[in-house]
Order: sequence, then C-alpha cells, then structure tokens
Amino acid sequence: MLGRVTGPFGVRGWVKVASFTEPREQILEYEHWRAESADGATRELRPLEGRAHGKGLVVRLEGIDDRTAAVALGRPELWVERAELPALPPGEHYRADLVGFEVVNLQGVRLGRVEGFLDLPANPVMIVAGDRERWLPVGPGQMLKVDAAEGRITVDWDAEF
Repeated sequence: MLGRVTGPFGVRGWVKVASFTEPREQILEYEHWRAESADGATRELRPLEGRAHGKGLVVRLEGIDDRTAAVALGRPELWVERAELPALPPGEHYRADLVGFEVVNLQGVRLGRVEGFLDLPANPVMIVAGDRERWLPVGPGQMLKVDAAEGRITVDWDAEF
C-alpha cells in the first residue's frame, strides 16, 4: 500500500492523502493508483496534481471535480501495480515480498511467519505469527539476513521475549 485517501479537502474535489512513500511526495510520481475500499471494491484513480499539506498531501484527481464526488470516494487504500515499482538495489526488499517468510533467530529457533508490517511512531515493526504473535522491531541490526530463495529472515531476537 502506498497511501490512503483520508477525506475531502475544500470544495473543488481535492482530497487529503496520507502517503507511505519516502519522501511522501513520491506517491505523486505514479500515474495510476488502484483505490481499494474497505468492502474490497477497486477503481483506478489518476492524480493530476498535488502538494504537501501538514503531515500529508492534498491531491486533485481526474474526474473528481467537487466536494460531493470527493466525499463519495470514501477513504480507500492506494496501491499501484507491481510493474510500476522501481527495481531495488541488491539487499533491499519490498515489505510485501517478505509476507509469508519464515522468521528464525540467531539460535535457529523458528519464531513464525511474517504476517505484515506496521509503521509505529518509534519504529516500524514486523508482525510474526507462530506459537504466539510477536511484533519485532525492523531497524538497523534487527533483520540480519533475508534469504529470498529460502523464504527466510534471520533476526537478532530472543525467542523468550
């Protein structure tokens, strides 16, 4: 997910967008967004222009010309097709590619499988489901090795914590 529409902005159809890209304005570089609502319905959106506003962005979308249309859009999650994402340098991974990977610690103890990630104020965490759910920090020195061929992530985390 690249972001989320968080509500209407003004009366001319602009919407507020929370961007999860870094930098946040990078979401505007994608020509087509796939908007997915809570009920699973999808539609294509095309950003025409946007700018930083507070902690997010305000964006004008093609075909959304007034506040009524902006409100009707709801608060969908924003995605792009995988083919539109830039290639990453060796050693870097998109989080979505790590979902389902097995997580083991330095002692070889299986902690579970990656269910997803959350960005928390202090740092992002990886949600791992195994004998119990663990929220593991994803910071420097935490994810020591990602083996894409084996579908395994090695972490420096005590199994008892």
